[in-house]
Amino acid sequence: MTMKNFLPRAVALAVSLCVAATASAALKTGAEAPAFSAPAYLAGKPFTFTLADALKKGPVVVYFFPAANTAGCNLEAHLFSEAVDQFKAHGATVIGVTAGNTDQLADFSKNTETCGGKFPVAADAGAKIAAQYDATLAEKPGWSDRTSYVITPQGKVAHVYSDRSPKLHVQETLDAVKALEHSAH
Repeated sequence: MTMKNFLPRAVALAVSLCVAATASAALKTGAEAPAFSAPAYLAGKPFTFTLADALKKGPVVVYFFPAANTAGCNLEAHLFSEAVDQFKAHGATVIGVTAGNTDQLADFSKNTETCGGKFPVAADAGAKIAAQYDATLAEKPGWSDRTSYVITPQGKVAHVYSDRSPKLHVQETLDAVKALEHSAH
């Protein structure tokens, strides 16, 4: 094989490995959801969020987002806040988790343009929780990617949705919560 033939094949192989690694980054459906506790805020008030405690009440939507007070993350939080009553009607808890701009989470949690005090957001210092969920941002190590999980009360991953666009995360996770409810009957 000449160098002329080798280089395009090497580039193609490298690109396919990167795409495969990105596509398979999130935890799979059926996997055990890693337990976690984290400092969190609801309507500006600090508390400790514990996944195990939330699962006692029903399914939990854990959505990772890159950073508080950034355009896409503000939109995603606002969309979740608009739909939070629908999640609650199906017995689900919503928690946003981020490693970015964690010093701004108290204000982010009460701002009507974002969470509006309707659901908690948790600080993930160093993206340690995101790493357990394979939801770290490749371009910015130490930050979380935009990946949403629906966790069953038994602690299993029921649904995973990963997309940089914040627009469909609410609908994807709400549909999965509804499907869980129907499968329980």
